[in-house]
Amino acid sequence: MIIAIDGPSGAGKSSCARLAAQALGFVYIDTGALYRSIGLAVLRAGKSTKDEVQVTACLPDIRLSIRYIAGKQHVFLGEDDVSEDIRTPEGAMAASDVAKLPPVRAYLLELQRELARAQNSIIDGRDIGTVVLPDAEIKIFLTASPEERARRRWLELQAKGLDEPYEKVLAEVIARDGQDTNRAISPLRPAEGSLLLDTTGMTQDETVQTIINTVKEYHQ
Repeated sequence: MIIAIDGPSGAGKSSCARLAAQALGFVYIDTGALYRSIGLAVLRAGKSTKDEVQVTACLPDIRLSIRYIAGKQHVFLGEDDVSEDIRTPEGAMAASDVAKLPPVRAYLLELQRELARAQNSIIDGRDIGTVVLPDAEIKIFLTASPEERARRRWLELQAKGLDEPYEKVLAEVIARDGQDTNRAISPLRPAEGSLLLDTTGMTQDETVQTIINTVKEYHQ
């Protein structure tokens, strides 16, 4: 069984999908981490994440893999675990840059499908229900107001010791929304037949329980 969760940056997709997967005994697949890793690899190569020619030239040398350690997804570039390195504002914008490029989307498309179809899984991203896995049994579009998403991201950064001004985080969230919804390739939008779940004002536990209840109702 495949559960596809799409939505904008900072909506809580990754954390809620991971917790729901644990509760359901599913594997959690974070596709955003894959795009962030591509972006990081391009930045480390000293190339521009906005230049399709430069990014495409980097792809043959990128050795990207996912490993599950103690039940948690880790992303590797070669033998380097970059799971933490990709969780920065720069990583988010780099991911948004490369995600607009057709060669990158093609590079990751089959990898995402193979990972999801290998076992019961919850997979989150921007175009999972619309492009990657349109045949997923359950599709959820998880969202929240830009202000709420920026607040959550700001708190995450504070917890990591990164003292970013809230106003800067909000501006980055709005900029990321603009890139994701207006790109020509696989723009961010709810998939047909998806459940729209606005988590503004909801706790993480409430959101996770809603996902779990949706799965249980599907089986009734």
